[in-house]
Amino acid sequence: MRAYNFCAGPAALPEAVLKQAQAELVDYQGKGLSVMEMSHRSADYVAIAEQAEQDLRDLLNVPSNYKVLFLQGGASQQFAMIPMNLLRGKTSADYVNTGMWSDKAIKEAKKFCQVNVVASDEANNFRAVPAFESWQRNADAAYLHYTPNETIHGVQFDFIPEVGDVPLVADYSSIILAEPLDVSKFGLIYAGAQKNIGPAGLVVVIVREDLLGQTIKGTPTMLDYKIHADNGSMYNTPSTYAWYLSGLVFQWLKTQGGLEKMAEINRRKATKLYAAIDGSGGFYANPVAIANRSMMNVPFTLADSSLDKAFLKEAEANQLLNLAGHRSVGGMRASIYNAVPEEGIDTLVSFMQDFAKRHG
Repeated sequence: MRAYNFCAGPAALPEAVLKQAQAELVDYQGKGLSVMEMSHRSADYVAIAEQAEQDLRDLLNVPSNYKVLFLQGGASQQFAMIPMNLLRGKTSADYVNTGMWSDKAIKEAKKFCQVNVVASDEANNFRAVPAFESWQRNADAAYLHYTPNETIHGVQFDFIPEVGDVPLVADYSSIILAEPLDVSKFGLIYAGAQKNIGPAGLVVVIVREDLLGQTIKGTPTMLDYKIHADNGSMYNTPSTYAWYLSGLVFQWLKTQGGLEKMAEINRRKATKLYAAIDGSGGFYANPVAIANRSMMNVPFTLADSSLDKAFLKEAEANQLLNLAGHRSVGGMRASIYNAVPEEGIDTLVSFMQDFAKRHG
């Protein structure tokens, strides 16, 4: 029996996807070799790549005037690529700070332009999204960047910012494909694969075509979105196996009923877990404002932190893995991405209730 994996990333993958990859590992569809051994220029691999892109476009209803790129370097490399590509002659950009990942994006962007932090919840230890009405935006900003879901503090936006003609840029790493999304509201969306897409080693970028081709002076070829768009994400050898596995995940999502169905399941999973925390009589607690509680990453603390080690040890013995919170905040965190089945949440809730009964 496989354990339930609540890791924030690299994260759980659908068991059906792993089994298909296992079956095709040595001999892909009778071709006599593994996908890992294929030339990325071969007809067989190009077909895999093109199918993966089309399936992602179908799932997200990506408009035709957007390029879908499968790149390397993770979301963290995007922190630099975004200002390099999207400043387009301007000298400043707007950023919202709602946690560690948006803060890292801000620090990287400062190497290339003036950064206007339009709003920050840092003083409140990142427990909520600042009200949109309070944002101090720069009228001449090249773009506005935000992180819709922060994995570490478990803070999720309950709205998509309306910023007019300013390109909206979003780090969707930890919540992409969890629910339907109107891509047309954005100039650029990026997402590290290792949470809700596939294995580590890949980042997906969805970028509006009119934003391409205006990089800052000195931008390396490998950091130019237009180069990758013009070459089908194959200017260099891409992360072929991660791309293939991500394609299998896209196909799996389609068989599950698409993103509308996944959203229904994900909301139900999150509701169960938050109910267990809130209904524990104070044994467990989640500090995030209810309106901004993450659907994917649920941090919680035990009232008696001296029980943390016992909680984690007993959880692992019950095949509930990777529940320790991020090292910067401590406590616990359950990342409940698409691939974590609902029965995993039920098992976790039962364990939490039993643990509280025995130690409360």
